[in-house]
Amino acid sequence: MDYKNDKVWLMQGDCLERMKELPDGSIDLTVTSPPYDNLRNYNGNNALWGEHVWKAAIKDLYRVTKDGGVVVWVVADATIKGSETGTSFKQALWAMECGFRLHDTMIYQKVNPVPNEVGFRYQAAFEYMFVFTRGKPKSFNPIMVPCAMYGKVKPKRDGRQFRQVDGTMKASHGLKYNKPEKFRHNIWQYALSGAHAHPATFPEALARDHILSWSNEGDTVFDPFMGSGTTGKMAKLLNRNFIGIELDEDYFKIAQDRINQTVVTMGRI
Repeated sequence: MDYKNDKVWLMQGDCLERMKELPDGSIDLTVTSPPYDNLRNYNGNNALWGEHVWKAAIKDLYRVTKDGGVVVWVVADATIKGSETGTSFKQALWAMECGFRLHDTMIYQKVNPVPNEVGFRYQAAFEYMFVFTRGKPKSFNPIMVPCAMYGKVKPKRDGRQFRQVDGTMKASHGLKYNKPEKFRHNIWQYALSGAHAHPATFPEALARDHILSWSNEGDTVFDPFMGSGTTGKMAKLLNRNFIGIELDEDYFKIAQDRINQTVVTMGRI
């Protein structure tokens, strides 16, 4: 049931088995979102998920990632008997044990979370985006945003101070903001995406922004939990090669159709 051409390789099956087919150091960037503590029903495949899977998957991701390569791991936790599981943190720590650096802990903030009365806690409206790297990232193309302070001068007499390493305070000096743009911060806001007949999809813009940030045209992007193919669609739109693995046959067909129907035109993103 696999599909392959010179730029796309889609594999249907268990990622722990199919990843063995990938050579060491063959992946530039992984953008993926594994199952979240059985928070969704994936066509009855939930029983196949657990710590034994994500530990093995992260370990093999380290093997297939190039030196300087990046893994973006989008994840959240279930709440069981009033307590979050902490699985997200366990996965991040395990990735570090496997050799990855925890380059950044980013946040995917949902601007339109589904209203939900959750008892004695605030409504969850974000997920983690752990950025793991195998050494120093070889590619970083920062997304820039307008600098609201461009051209303005902060006067010396404004009385502002900043704290030094030893805890003492030092007066700030006048500073002219002479750049019209600055790096985007690491909390990224997106509206929830359409489901594409899949119970848990992340926004296309989320995949796009990570692919733009951590890879270049012609690089190979990977998703071992491909789902409905969002990462693959955006990789194709951005002129990257793509490898995806999906266990469920129905979701695999959805992903294949979406990726094959993608038109390589930035205006269609």
